Formats: sequence, structure tokens, C-alpha cells
Amino acid sequence: MRRLVLASLCILAGAGALSTQAQSATQAPVDPLMELFGGAPAAAPSGAQGRPQAVAIPRETVAFDAKYAPGTVVINTSERRLYYVLGNGQAVRYGVGVGRPGFEWAGTRFISSKREWPDWTPPSQMLKRRPDLPRHMEGGVNNPLGARAMYLSGTLYRIHGSNEPETIGQAVSSGCIRMTNDDVTDLYDRVRVGTRVVVTR
Repeated sequence: MRRLVLASLCILAGAGALSTQAQSATQAPVDPLMELFGGAPAAAPSGAQGRPQAVAIPRETVAFDAKYAPGTVVINTSERRLYYVLGNGQAVRYGVGVGRPGFEWAGTRFISSKREWPDWTPPSQMLKRRPDLPRHMEGGVNNPLGARAMYLSGTLYRIHGSNEPETIGQAVSSGCIRMTNDDVTDLYDRVRVGTRVVVTR
């Protein structure tokens, strides 16, 4: 009888151990940092197609050097920020993407024209570097110029939106200034043809 009881207890203990192993195999491993600090890891926000979305650099009003006239656009490429001067020592600051190494530039230009949902025709210099690019692309959500474009006088450069918001704050372009579509639309509504644009490095 005693042997029967001991055998039963061994069977129950073995079944419990197997159940615990099966349960732990189906659970995700515990992150020691999560145990230490609590909470669950935050998932990156995703878009309609499940692709991770970049967290935008916030647009904000900041203190700014008063030497520029109200309405001037000042782009600091080393900071990767664009300032729209309001006057009274203030400006609206936006995050931007800038030219990658070898495509940096500086100078003063003017906005020569503006376009909503612009078409894109890559210049010949770009096609030499990237023969895989389309020769022309209609405006729209898949267009690299995004929702708005402001063309800079005497150059092939533009301040434009982007369908790659994850590149904002980086140096990856061929010299153009990239913004999120929300930010470029906001700036587009503030500026006019003839607005002075100062690009510094």
C-alpha cells in the first residue's frame, strides 16, 4: 500500500513538472530590464500597412536670433532644423532631412515657385548615379517629393515633403531639404514666392 501511494505521488509530481515546462515553453522569455523597471516594452507605431512609422521631431515655437526679418526661412544643416522667423525673437522650428556627405551646400536663395502634390522628374545628374529611378513620377502619396514642394531659385534643390518620414533628422538626400508631409504643408501655407531662404552649415 505504501509503495502504491509513493508511486502515485511520483506520477503526480512528474505530470506537474511537465505541465510547468509546457507552460514556460509557450510564454515569452522574461526581459530582466522589464523585471527591473516594470512595464511592457513599447511597440513602434505602425501605419495602415503595418510598416513602422517614424516618431516625428516635434514642430515648436522657439526663441531665435532677431537678425533675420520676419518671414525668412533659415535652415541649419548641422542641426538638421529649419526655422521660419516670426519676429520678436521667435521662430517656428521644424525637423528636416538634409544633404548627405558630398551633397552639403550653403547660401541664400529665394522660393521661386510652389507646388502641391508635385510631380517628380529626377535630374540627369541623379539618373547617372541612379539609373534605376523612374524618368517621371506623378504627384501622390508614393512620390518622394511628398505633399508640397518649394523650389529654390538658381538650384535644382527644393524644400519638400517626403514619403520616408524616417529620414527626417538625417543626412541622406542629394541636397534637397526634406520635411514630414504635415510640417511641409504647415510651412507651405506660411511662405510665399519670393521668400528668402538662408542655408547655413
